[in-house]
Amino acid sequence: MSEASATEPIQPWSPDLPLPTGLGELRQLRDEFTRFMMQYRFGIDEVTTKITILRDEFAHLHDYNPIEHLSSRLKTPESIVAKIDRKGCEPTFDAIRRTITDIAGVRVTCSFVTDVYRVFDMLASQADVTVLDVRDYIAEPKPNGYRSLHGIVEVPVFLSDGVVPVTVEVQLRTIAMDFWASLEHKIYYKYDQAVPPQLLGDLTEAAETASRLDATMETLHERIRGGHRDPAPTDAGRPPVVPSEEVLRQLWQARRAVRAVSPPSPPR
Repeated sequence: MSEASATEPIQPWSPDLPLPTGLGELRQLRDEFTRFMMQYRFGIDEVTTKITILRDEFAHLHDYNPIEHLSSRLKTPESIVAKIDRKGCEPTFDAIRRTITDIAGVRVTCSFVTDVYRVFDMLASQADVTVLDVRDYIAEPKPNGYRSLHGIVEVPVFLSDGVVPVTVEVQLRTIAMDFWASLEHKIYYKYDQAVPPQLLGDLTEAAETASRLDATMETLHERIRGGHRDPAPTDAGRPPVVPSEEVLRQLWQARRAVRAVSPPSPPR
């Protein structure tokens, strides 16, 4: 995006605001906004690809896969414009990029608390990932009991006219934390944010129960894990990557045959 186009204003809609003076101006603004949104969608693709690679590597090559589920979401243009108004953000694409850090979001659900930190460390250690901010709501839960690890990362998106750094919010949590957060969201939606105090207390207590469950399940997991290896995924619809015993036998025999006819290497 050129510097000139990046500073074009995006005015939050209001009945008192005039429409752009011509169809050309409106079309240009639409194209710039579309390009802006696509950059964040591509940023999600970059991060989800990285995490998917980690998940598949662990599934096939390690004795345990810490990643249970992966999802993502992109804020709608309507919600972005509404947030511009709420935050008093200057309505330019550059200002939006600096101010609103959760336009692109990726959520990683892990089995255990230690997995949350392990997966984030693996993601953050990659050379083209820049960590901008980390908020550890597991070590320091929110007052309502919410627990999760939030990382704001920046990844490069390679477009036809250059590289654009894109900010993505990565949320990592356990299955229990994710279940609690989903329930809390439904309750706040049902009561239109005005949740009865008794219910808020119950939610906080449920969060503590979920935290104790996480600790208990992790202890049990460590006790029974031993040499257990998780079964490899079936990879339905994709070429298999785990060789069968027959393939391994054939390759082993082929290597033996090559060694049998090849002259030994001269000593150094």
